[in-house]
Amino acid sequence: MTWKIKHYDDLTKSELYHILQERTKVFVVEQNCPYQEVDGKDLASYHLYQSDETGRIIAYLRILPAGISYTEASLGRVLVAEQYRKKGIASELVGKALHYVRHELNEQAVRISAQAHLEGFYQSFGFKTTSEPYLEDGIPHINMLVQLS
Repeated sequence: MTWKIKHYDDLTKSELYHILQERTKVFVVEQNCPYQEVDGKDLASYHLYQSDETGRIIAYLRILPAGISYTEASLGRVLVAEQYRKKGIASELVGKALHYVRHELNEQAVRISAQAHLEGFYQSFGFKTTSEPYLEDGIPHINMLVQLS
């Protein structure tokens, strides 16, 4: 299975459907968190994902250019489908995203709003915590920033 990265305008209807289906499954249903999942930011984003032969999303995140969510570029909606977790796919996903931001978008920093329990995971990529924990849609989050070299 190969990684794909596409700007919103380049996604097929089927790809977009599978992405939104998995995001809703993970962030709304699995985390029991009703919120406005489709927030309008997808239109300006790059979508990095891996899917199986049926098109079902295995891993996904969106890359938001600088100025969309923060002054810096950002990553969001990071997910790995349940049956593919604990296999190192999330690390590969985030690593590819940071490489893309640095080498294709030519950005020097990435800011994220991370679920607080994932602080150590993001620290492994060089992210530093820049806020106290806060609730976002009922889930503890923290802001984090990494400087890319």
